Amino acid sequence: MVVVADLDEAGEDTAHTIRTEGGTALFIGCDVSVPEQVSALLERTVASFGRLDVLINNAGISGGAQRLHELEVDAWDRVMAVNLRGPFLCAKYALPHLMERRGSMVNVASTYGLIGAPQAPAYCASKGGLVNLTRQLAVDYGPSGVRVNAVCPGYVDTDMGGQRARLGPEQAAAALQRRESNAARQPLGRQAHVDEVARVAVFLASDASSFMTGSIVTVDGGCTSTFNYNQ
Repeated sequence: MVVVADLDEAGEDTAHTIRTEGGTALFIGCDVSVPEQVSALLERTVASFGRLDVLINNAGISGGAQRLHELEVDAWDRVMAVNLRGPFLCAKYALPHLMERRGSMVNVASTYGLIGAPQAPAYCASKGGLVNLTRQLAVDYGPSGVRVNAVCPGYVDTDMGGQRARLGPEQAAAALQRRESNAARQPLGRQAHVDEVARVAVFLASDASSFMTGSIVTVDGGCTSTFNYNQ
């Protein structure tokens, strides 16, 4: 039983795919930066399925590519609202239910939360905050039976927030080429498929990782093991 929360109807497509493959899924529209919407999301989830076993904090936006002095204040605030305030709010309203079930939480951070990366001040700061929030929650809620871990993907073949659709064809192609070029410099030499990250998240959410909490797990093709970066 899965609840998919998203800002737009793309979440319904995901829920439909789960149902098509034999699962049970419900889509609930939610802006994770708005407390009232997050509270309603958790209330409806528990009302619909009777319990909450796992929370996956996956919502995130990139915030574009600028150095800090070029970044608009509103752009910084929006990245923080989604990437850090969002997990805070989801955790806040989910934790009472997770404590009841001795459940688990998986935060989707990023390798950019572990290193400094060019032209990504807000994104790096937000994901770095999420990494350490993961550790802090593990400390506070481990005694209550709740495990909290994070997965840090590197280059993954996704289109975060529909970014490619907002670019012209040449810009989109150039952006994809940059990602593929950077990924090629990693030890495994390619971007990850989304399933390769999802399998790690499922492991961290499940009893198979029953003695793991506060763990920050990289799924990055060796990216953070090297100094190679082609801006």
